[in-house]
Amino acid sequence: MSSLAEPLLVVDDASYAYLGRFTALDGVSLSVSRGEKLALLGANGCGKSTLLKVIDGLLFADTGSYTAFGEAVTEDRLEDEQFNAGFRSRVGFIFQNSDAQVFSSSVRDEIAFGPLNMGIPKPEIEQRVSDTLAMLGICALADRAPYQLSGGQKKRVAIASVLVMNPEVLLFDEPTAALDPRTQQWLVELIDELNRAGKTVVVATHDLDHLGLLADRCAVFSEDHRVVAVGPTDQILSDHELLRSVNLVHEHTHFHHGVAHDHEHGIDHHPDPGT
Repeated sequence: MSSLAEPLLVVDDASYAYLGRFTALDGVSLSVSRGEKLALLGANGCGKSTLLKVIDGLLFADTGSYTAFGEAVTEDRLEDEQFNAGFRSRVGFIFQNSDAQVFSSSVRDEIAFGPLNMGIPKPEIEQRVSDTLAMLGICALADRAPYQLSGGQKKRVAIASVLVMNPEVLLFDEPTAALDPRTQQWLVELIDELNRAGKTVVVATHDLDHLGLLADRCAVFSEDHRVVAVGPTDQILSDHELLRSVNLVHEHTHFHHGVAHDHEHGIDHHPDPGT
């Protein structure tokens, strides 16, 4: 992983409420350094996915500010075609639900969609699509319709549609959700590999099992939509009281050799001799 000296993305005191009433972020400040692998960690509904959308310029904070690559990112700035094109080419978002991201008539067309919209020359697009299909091991799916694919295959196509743009920053929202164990492991290893290749990675997750590979640093969200702790992954995982307080583990979770185990308490596990 490269040096973390240069802040690439800076969110400063950002608050956001859906429909102006339902708080999702409450005074959140966070910086992401070039080349790092950061997890936004918290229970469902805490605001981590909303923060990803702010970082991707899909939502704009009601108060506070967001700066990317040294420039303020606002709704007005993104209406500027040149600024928008530059920003969109540098930040890629892989949604939790691949069906919300994959919509073309074929896998090949899906992967080519972004480069076509950016006006990249056709020969370069064809080469990028070919390289991306090969990198993700989905060449055999190129001419199939996305709706015909399994969940894991759709996830690969969604990732391919982002990687073909070669963005500097990759945002993953709950990447391991609803995937089988083999695909989960493949994806976690891919994220680690992409980071080692120089990509800055931000992952929103509540998956503690894969956290060691998903992130080197974590920002922990409380259920009142605030960042309550930031630190190295191993430090966060060792703070069991913190994890319990933000509803990532329950009070009867025990840790053995860094792995969480749940045990039921208050139940007699001995069989009733009368049954």
